[in-house]
Amino acid sequence: MRVVDMHCDTVSRLVELEERGTQEKLRENTGHLDLLRMKQAGYLLQNFALFVELEQSNDPWEAVCRLYERYRTEMEKNSDLIAPVLTFSDIAANETAGKLSAMLTVEEGAVCRGEIDKLRKLYDMGVRMLTLTWNFPNELGYPNRDRELGVKAREFRRRLRECPRESAEYQNLQKQAQPVFEAFFHTPNLTGGLTERGREFVAELESLGMIPDVSHLSDAGFYDVLAVTKKPFVASHSDARAVCPNVRNMTDDMIRKLAERGGVMGLNYCADFLEEVPAGEKNPGTIAAVIRHAKHIADVGGIEVLGLGSDFDGIDTHEELPGAESMGKLWDAMKAAGFTESQLDLVFSGNVLRVYRDTLR
Repeated sequence: MRVVDMHCDTVSRLVELEERGTQEKLRENTGHLDLLRMKQAGYLLQNFALFVELEQSNDPWEAVCRLYERYRTEMEKNSDLIAPVLTFSDIAANETAGKLSAMLTVEEGAVCRGEIDKLRKLYDMGVRMLTLTWNFPNELGYPNRDRELGVKAREFRRRLRECPRESAEYQNLQKQAQPVFEAFFHTPNLTGGLTERGREFVAELESLGMIPDVSHLSDAGFYDVLAVTKKPFVASHSDARAVCPNVRNMTDDMIRKLAERGGVMGLNYCADFLEEVPAGEKNPGTIAAVIRHAKHIADVGGIEVLGLGSDFDGIDTHEELPGAESMGKLWDAMKAAGFTESQLDLVFSGNVLRVYRDTLR
């Protein structure tokens, strides 16, 4: 088993902890993922996202550069275990040298401020994938989720958790919350896609040898990326909307179109993207739900469109897949559910490696 994971937020978590006065390291830490557990679990390559939340940053470019410095420092300190990937051939070279591979990505296209020169600087820094939006509109395009509705939805969830379930107040809160939940979780953005600058960025991404990532992007934006691109692109950490109707997931038509382009989507272990539970209830996450998404995606788009995109250190802990050490458990469960070893090889590494071969310089 070789594991290639298209998305984690570990670098951002380490920097956030440092800003709070807690020192943890990439080599070994208390989060979802570290190098020692990756090595033991059979990882080949991990994409490390530099995630910038716009509401918490006065200068997103400065923020992404600060995250990059931490990534660069960790690569230098752990050069005995891991090395960066700049070209596809680096992956094989690192494996031959007995090292893990790290691919640098950015999650939030707004860090570039709409400036192509900053995108080129990211490329020079080693970034090889760009998630075009997070949960905010930016210079490049629009997400499916409305941030203000998200604030309201979280507040309703908090109040529902604190309210006795059999009370009249609980029933009243549910009625008030329902239209907010429906708009935030289930209503995609079908009109706001890529901006004109966003189209220019996507074209430049392909020219540079960087991969556009449509996770978080609006439905309209997905089809704009499809129209602008010629090479494969990815949804690095998204599940199937037909299985769980959260708008962060991909529709069947998107899955088919992505497959036809030769792209790949990464299974996200976020419990709320895997299955819905009644508001106010804890959603622990199950492997069975991951497998339901995997089977549906493979049925709709073919096994070649399916990969891994854990979202480790960016999501609440999935109780049955709590970290990098759980990948063997996921492999065994998928095999027991009917996936063959050759299919699992594609899902756990082969499909993503094919996209990287076809897109990276």
